[in-house]
Amino acid sequence: MKNITNSFVSVGHWPSAGSFEFNTDILATNPINLSVVLGVLIFFGKGVLNDLLDKRKQRILSTIRNSEELRRGAIEQLERARVRLRKVEIEADEYRTNGYYEIEREKGNLINATCNSLERLENYKNETLFFEKQRAINQVRQQVLQQALQRALGTLNSCLNSELHFRTISANIDILESMEEITD
Repeated sequence: MKNITNSFVSVGHWPSAGSFEFNTDILATNPINLSVVLGVLIFFGKGVLNDLLDKRKQRILSTIRNSEELRRGAIEQLERARVRLRKVEIEADEYRTNGYYEIEREKGNLINATCNSLERLENYKNETLFFEKQRAINQVRQQVLQQALQRALGTLNSCLNSELHFRTISANIDILESMEEITD
């Protein structure tokens, strides 16, 4: 490592070929080099730096303007979306209310239809029972009448002889003739 440092130091002792020579002494040359570089940068870079800063400032301002416009647009879209949301919520509430109303109405209609059907079935049942009761009563009457007629015929047949039979027929014929004269 020492050889490398010595070779740089020895380069600094070369005889100069004119008024320009390398000064390799770091401590002596840095402040001077820095002041020269800074002076050149300040002198020449002032306009460039101002231009760069102005351009940067313009880009930042245009970005801010664009951001503000985008923000305003986003706020407008948000407001429109909120208005649409309110409308949709109102419509949803109306549909929900109408749906509940329709459900209740259909439920009432179904209950009424069921009650009417049950009432008709009850009436049909009562009519069927009444007719069956009447039929049973008529059957009993017919059986009682048949039995009574059979007993009466049996009694008549056992009590009637041909002469009594002849007189009964004659009396009935006389009754029928008198009824015929009344109707004429």
